[in-house]
Amino acid sequence: MMQTTLGGGPVAEGSTGTGDAGTTVMIACAHGTNNADGRARINRLRADIADLRPGLAVLEAYVDVQEPALPEVMAGLPAGMRAVVVPLLLTVGFHVQVDIAHAVARRPGSLAAAPLGPDPRLAKLLDERLGALPAHWGIVLAAAGSSRPEAAGQIEVLAADLAVRRPETVLAAYGASAKPTVPDAVAQLRAQGAAGVAVASYLLAPGYFHDQLGTAGADRVSEPLLPSPLVAQLALEHFDAAVAAAARKAGQGAS
Repeated sequence: MMQTTLGGGPVAEGSTGTGDAGTTVMIACAHGTNNADGRARINRLRADIADLRPGLAVLEAYVDVQEPALPEVMAGLPAGMRAVVVPLLLTVGFHVQVDIAHAVARRPGSLAAAPLGPDPRLAKLLDERLGALPAHWGIVLAAAGSSRPEAAGQIEVLAADLAVRRPETVLAAYGASAKPTVPDAVAQLRAQGAAGVAVASYLLAPGYFHDQLGTAGADRVSEPLLPSPLVAQLALEHFDAAVAAAARKAGQGAS
């Protein structure tokens, strides 16, 4: 497990790394994975965030698979410390709207930032990951998936952002909990006459869902989004937006 101190350095194992009461910390909350490379890339992301914002404590937490779990991290913070939970997740969904929202609601003085996507800059990053493709190919934009309809709506927006950058047809598809599945979208593009199909991996890091993309029947699968300086920048932008929104709300309440 990796955390960072208020000075941005590594926290020794067993240390809380939470700084002093009265400060504001970021809890960079990821999904969690059993994939060693995926874990390393998420840890590198947290280190990149800390490097971009010296003095900000960037704490580690997860909603599934790995520890420390988000509620445990929040319970360990000193009273009076403000925590901003930044989801290292790419869309809204159950983990954002339930797991993170409930954890934040249970601790006074805590805020929840928006997830990292969608964002037109992520469409640009996906375009760069895909690179040039042969003529007459199609693209499947593959997201993890959520049962929340607003999550699928966000992926459709991202697919449209990607489509304006590409000559190929772009279809959105999902690894779980939504339709079409990635294999179905690959088959659909082939049925429509695509000479080949590339999958654009809208995933942060290697793990279960990215592994499944390799079995979807496509001719090419792009690398996940990490590593990329953009993702750390987005995390800080969303952190700042959450703090600014809380300040505006407090100001309106005082007036």
